[in-house]
Amino acid sequence: MPAEHPDQTLIDLMQRISTHDNDAAAALRELYDATSSRLYGVALRVTGNRNWAEDVLQEAFLNIWRIAGDYRVSLSPPMAWMGVIVRSRALDFLRRRTSERADQGVELDDYIQDTVAGDGTNPAEAAELSEQAFALRQCLSRLEAKQREVVSLAYMRDLSHGELSTQLKLPLGTVKTWIRRGLEQLRQCMARHA
Repeated sequence: MPAEHPDQTLIDLMQRISTHDNDAAAALRELYDATSSRLYGVALRVTGNRNWAEDVLQEAFLNIWRIAGDYRVSLSPPMAWMGVIVRSRALDFLRRRTSERADQGVELDDYIQDTVAGDGTNPAEAAELSEQAFALRQCLSRLEAKQREVVSLAYMRDLSHGELSTQLKLPLGTVKTWIRRGLEQLRQCMARHA
């Protein structure tokens, strides 16, 4: 029986998946077969790495399995909805990899500092870094408490605007505005200390 709408087949598959009954696994396989090549392209464009894109695609389809019941035809076409999921999983994947590399870099720096004599910061550099840290602490203290929290979480914990919005239960626009204004205030304040 042909579908009335080009997306109807995908919509029907999503509905079958959302039931999580015996037929849901077969529906997920059909959905994967019908859409994986296009969604893999999205993952590959974001990650820039074939192996990573495959990992992202697998994560995305696990997510689709879990949240298929949340899909609403009235809000977006199925491919657009799944594309957003793949893009989000890809960005999360890249953030995790960046965080892991940063952690490994810190471990390596600590190891090198502990084992290589003479590579430590010289007293002049240490004094300059200490002055910069003091100035930054003073400038941060001049921000309003909520604004300081948002800026700190964004840059010290590498949280996205969306993650901050969810975590702090604030509108996304508010988070973006506070970060933009906070960074501008910090820039002006640090310029006075330079």
